[in-house]
Amino acid sequence: MLIGGLLLSSSFAVGYWTRGGSSVLPPRLVASWAREVEQQRAALGKARETAEENDAALSRRLAELQAQVLRLDAAGQRMTEIAGLEQGEFNFSEPPPIGGPELASASPEPAFNPVLQSLTKFERQLTDRERQFRVLEDLLVASRLQKEVRPTGWPVENGWISSLFGVRTDPFTGHLTRHEGIDFAAPIGTDVDAVASGMVTWAGPSTGYGNLVEINHGNGYSTRYGHNSAVLVHVGDKVTRGQVVAHVGSTGRSTGPHVHFEVLYNGEPVDPQRYIQAAR
Repeated sequence: MLIGGLLLSSSFAVGYWTRGGSSVLPPRLVASWAREVEQQRAALGKARETAEENDAALSRRLAELQAQVLRLDAAGQRMTEIAGLEQGEFNFSEPPPIGGPELASASPEPAFNPVLQSLTKFERQLTDRERQFRVLEDLLVASRLQKEVRPTGWPVENGWISSLFGVRTDPFTGHLTRHEGIDFAAPIGTDVDAVASGMVTWAGPSTGYGNLVEINHGNGYSTRYGHNSAVLVHVGDKVTRGQVVAHVGSTGRSTGPHVHFEVLYNGEPVDPQRYIQAAR
């Protein structure tokens, strides 16, 4: 009771000296403190608002990164299917297998912060995906180059097959003879296209073929284009798939305008049918 009475009497005394006619605290100082409190309160509110905005921005960024990783995983999976890799050979849901002796960290780990840890996690995932994509890109480039040098498609854009590969009746003698290519009938002057990339090894007249173009594609493959009215390439030229190398004609042993098309593998003529159908 005594302590309560003292506290009560003290509060009255303080009230008297602060609210009385002769205040202990100068009004100017009290007003200054009041302004300082308001300024600090405003600064605190601004800091809280900035922190909330930053937190919302980080949350949005995390969601974007997560969506990007998911899209990368889906794209990577699709690319592995296109590349024809076996299931499990290139798994985008797991980090690539890497290793090596553990060395001292170049920088200390950041203090525990869930948002920063999540950002670090996604950054590592993106780094892993980048490594995987580089390897996959190399595989796809090699696969694309492989396809570029493998004969596929027709040597003319428009036309029709007038004679198939195999035994046929010779149009000049009437005897059964072996035809080592496929004839594509087309108007004189029609573009003759290379069916694969390679290097020209013959460009000019050849017995029976008339004006002939021969292209070596590597990996044992070569193609021939005969009876042309004009040859547009020279020996040693590098050509790409679809490049015009000649114009349809009827030179050499021919009964009309067409291109005699041959596919050779390791120097032996093979039926071009499966190669021309690969692009149809």
